[in-house]
Amino acid sequence: MSAQFLAEVTGNIGSIGYGLATLGPGIGVGLIFGNGLQAIARQPEAYGLIRQNMLLGFVLVEALALIGLVAPFIYPTS
Repeated sequence: MSAQFLAEVTGNIGSIGYGLATLGPGIGVGLIFGNGLQAIARQPEAYGLIRQNMLLGFVLVEALALIGLVAPFIYPTS
């Protein structure tokens, strides 16, 4: 195998890794907002507390996606 081919494969693996790194947070965001809306529908009087916790969860999950985006630039494979 040539070095050029291995470099191309390594770049593709990094792209696949980033795609997988965003898959988890994407599912997490969907679950957070879906369950948050269900909770608000069941208890409208607790809207403020539910919304606050929902947004906090969103921020924490999105931080994982940003780490997955930045990590390959900080720790390059070659």
